[in-house]
Amino acid sequence: MRMITLAAVAALSLTAAACSKPAGEKAAEATGTANAEAAAADSAAKTASSDAAAAATAPTPAAADAAKGAAADATKSAGEHADKAGDAAKDATKAAAKDAKK
Repeated sequence: MRMITLAAVAALSLTAAACSKPAGEKAAEATGTANAEAAAADSAAKTASSDAAAAATAPTPAAADAAKGAAADATKSAGEHADKAGDAAKDATKAAAKDAKK
């Protein structure tokens, strides 16, 4: 319970700090986050592809099942990172628009 409370306090502190940053700085940070998440999504997609290839050429059904499971996990990870990249890109766009109005 104590860890959850501390995590919540830390998250609120980060949110408060983010709110006090200039919009240009927020846009730059969000762009960096979007780029990092996009790279992670790309990496996970490549892993999923290689795992799928390994499943197709697996010597045994058990090995194929293991590779298919790994491919499925990597695909899920790629999707999650792509979603995060999209959210960060939206945040960057909003912050940049806000900064441009100044």
